Amino acid sequence: MAAEPLTELEAAIETVVITFFTFARQEGRKGSLSIDEFRELATQQLPHLLKDVGSLDEKMKSLDVNQDSELKFHEYWRLIGELAKEIQRERALETHKK
Repeated sequence: MAAEPLTELEAAIETVVITFFTFARQEGRKGSLSIDEFRELATQQLPHLLKDVGSLDEKMKSLDVNQDSELKFHEYWRLIGELAKEIQRERALETHKK
């Protein structure tokens, strides 16, 4: 990384990456999330955004493109994209109501 301070957006992206690897290092393969690691990440770091998702096991299955029962970073990134889209939709609705 550059020596200059990160912008708010750069810091947010770095946080997304660091969070993935922090949880992925807990068991099994170091570059992927097991179902237990995904559950822990979702419970600790995304409790408000994933509260209406239903089963975390089902959510993981939908993200696990290659069906290997692990989430690689690119599969996890799909979740981040889905959550960002949902936040954008909510903001658009709030703005439209005003």
